[in-house]
Amino acid sequence: MKNKTIQTEVDASYLYQKLADHEADATIANVFKQMSEIEKDHAVAFAEKEGVPLANLMQPSWRAKTINLIGRIFGYDYVLGTLMETEKSISNAILVTKKKNNVAIKGTETSHVKILRTILESESKVTGAQLSKFESRHRSVGGNAIRAAVLGGNDGLVSNFSLIMGIAGATAGQNGVLLAGLAGLLAGALSMALGEWISVKSSQELYENQMQIEMNELETNPESELKELALIYMAKGIPDEQSRSMAGDIMKDKTRAYEMLVKEELGINAETLKGSAVEAAIYSFILFAIGAVIPVLPFMFTNGTKAIITSVAASAAGLFIIGAAITLFTGKSVWYSGFRQVLFGLGAAAISFGIGKLIGVNVA
Repeated sequence: MKNKTIQTEVDASYLYQKLADHEADATIANVFKQMSEIEKDHAVAFAEKEGVPLANLMQPSWRAKTINLIGRIFGYDYVLGTLMETEKSISNAILVTKKKNNVAIKGTETSHVKILRTILESESKVTGAQLSKFESRHRSVGGNAIRAAVLGGNDGLVSNFSLIMGIAGATAGQNGVLLAGLAGLLAGALSMALGEWISVKSSQELYENQMQIEMNELETNPESELKELALIYMAKGIPDEQSRSMAGDIMKDKTRAYEMLVKEELGINAETLKGSAVEAAIYSFILFAIGAVIPVLPFMFTNGTKAIITSVAASAAGLFIIGAAITLFTGKSVWYSGFRQVLFGLGAAAISFGIGKLIGVNVA
């Protein structure tokens, strides 16, 4: 556990440095560099306190390297989002008092978002646009495609695996299992796709109406919106004079001011509304189908007990992979998360199989 805590800090330092390396804005890049140094200081402090040879742990783990690889492919906003989402596992560290780049960070913090914002707002040349840019970054990366892929595949696998085992229990793996599995795959994938389309479309329509009202307010009464922006910055702890200056700076760009007001007043990230409802539905269909086809495949080539055993083995492997993938978000042990997923999935399938067996005997 001690080594795991140190490794978590090493990984965070590595990922913040990667964020800095790929950040075009110099001010925000400097924020990430400072966070990288803070996390490195955490690792050193913990290692010295516990007597752990730090040299053995200074290399990033497979998880950190995988997250960085995904960031290279899908964009580094994903990396920042992952760091924010694993904040609880990192926030237990004691923040060592440091001064980097003439910015003093003091005391114990329990939120890395707060630390990031504190550093950024302490920059002497920070602008409203830069603060808005950072805010949009860490808010927009929570619901990402990688998570949707993992959860969509999990839904398809668990639901269809349970369905197939129920039918297999009733028929001893003979009649109707393949047909039921394919029907379950198609019905589930269509249901997921329709649900995703409705969810995205209805959210877009609701938010677009609210955002139009905000735009009307900005165009008809910009003075009041300027005051609101200044108050938003003041609420973040920025001095009054600097808040007014930052608000004035961001109001020079109506689009930026509009985005900031929408985020802070309405709690809406405009970037999330640009996605296509049809595209979201298609992805949902495909991801569900990928998971759902795993327990069906053995019944395409064989039947009976052999097909049942093969389906269980394939599904267990799929469940373990999904559980391992979840650790990219949670930071938990791969073995713990993987076997937990297998246990829950096999448990659901076993219950379905038992009920199917009972029903099959009674019908017979």
